[in-house]
Amino acid sequence: MKEKNSSKHSKTDWDYLAADSDDGIDFSDIPKLDSNFWKNATLKEPQKKDSVTMRLDHDVLTWFRGMGRGYQTKINTVLRSYMTATKHI
Repeated sequence: MKEKNSSKHSKTDWDYLAADSDDGIDFSDIPKLDSNFWKNATLKEPQKKDSVTMRLDHDVLTWFRGMGRGYQTKINTVLRSYMTATKHI
């Protein structure tokens, strides 16, 4: 029997990470955050998403599902891109 919500289980080896130190991490390509960064930083909350039921052509849905995890987010991104492109027409 398939375990419920098995796709949500982490495959991360948390014990290994907890035992490892940060000494080997290369931070050279990450800029230091100074007080100016925090002074100008703004909090951006994720937009609320609504759950909908819609009918899509079989081949369209199959194509998006073929992209793997996150295919619904990709559909949303395509729709947002179309919305943005046609907003000023």
